[in-house]
Amino acid sequence: MTIETSVQRIARLTPLEAILASFQSRIAAVMPRRTPLSQALGAVLAADVQPPECPPRPIALRDGFAVAAAEIAGAGPYAPMPLGLTACRVDVGGALPSGTDAIVPLDAISLRGDRAEAVATVAPGEGVLAAGGDAAPATALRRVGERLRALDLAAMPAAGIAEVTIRSPRLALARATAARTPVLNAAQVTLSRCAVKAGCAVSEASSLAEALSEGQCDALIGIGGTGSGRRDDAVQELARRGRVEAHGIAICPGETAALGFVGERPVLLVPGRLDAALAVWLLIGRHLVAKLAGGKVEDMPTILSLRRKVTSTIGMTEVIPVRCSGGMAEPLGSEYLSLTALTRSDGWILVPAESEGFAAGSEVAVNQWP
Repeated sequence: MTIETSVQRIARLTPLEAILASFQSRIAAVMPRRTPLSQALGAVLAADVQPPECPPRPIALRDGFAVAAAEIAGAGPYAPMPLGLTACRVDVGGALPSGTDAIVPLDAISLRGDRAEAVATVAPGEGVLAAGGDAAPATALRRVGERLRALDLAAMPAAGIAEVTIRSPRLALARATAARTPVLNAAQVTLSRCAVKAGCAVSEASSLAEALSEGQCDALIGIGGTGSGRRDDAVQELARRGRVEAHGIAICPGETAALGFVGERPVLLVPGRLDAALAVWLLIGRHLVAKLAGGKVEDMPTILSLRRKVTSTIGMTEVIPVRCSGGMAEPLGSEYLSLTALTRSDGWILVPAESEGFAAGSEVAVNQWP
């Protein structure tokens, strides 16, 4: 029997914490650039978004008559008061004329021929948005290091902001094999979608060797070929063109993942299985691109009680899909995460390396899938 000496082998599993710690000293943020706001969804800001004063002068928040509130003090149904010379009809969003400070709603106005009378009082500022009430230069709408959300892209144009300064890492995706299987396709599409959502400019190389050789990206993710199969050589390819920092990471699923560098460019090699590729992205990939973008990963989990226990191996950081109902989280699988487990789940929980799992009834942090 012939023993193949060229097979990729994992000598040891590197703890996840060591991988993440290496980012802090080895990876620098990319250069900032100006970009249209409409193209910046998910990107990390490289400068505060400072708005102009908005609105630049007081405007009406309701349809009615702009008045000086003091001039109709004491007005009521049995004591109507004529509107002063400064009063005039305004619509929502209209600028208040000089000398007025409130909006009387239409149902508080009595019209008698060409004469308008107030039948109710208003307080100064009522029905009015003051100058700078929407936004003011002294208060940034979003700050450096924060990620632009869909809500931001809706609100900022209303304040007159058309461009922002962002850091958007150029990320190349490449398959380590020419195979076009449904699982590999799913892994590539998923990683591309996740990276775009994280604010990356994503390109797809025709091969891993090409992606490792060219220098037009800030980081590279290779898909597949990280195990010890007869056609697996992604880690060896990285070793030939750069250096391998770790092959075999103590995460589950995804333990055959590898991390290395070509020059100063980080290279993350992920297994070709969908569940493993997704787990490596959640535990490593998104932290990598966040560091390149000058931001950070911020999960907003929901705290639920565990319906039944979860067991895990000490030393392994594990991703567990869960289904949520009745205020509880039910684990749907571990180690290999089937397509059924993924599609039936509502989110995922993390079992840290130092834990053997969680007992039934334990409170767990349920994170959303990307």
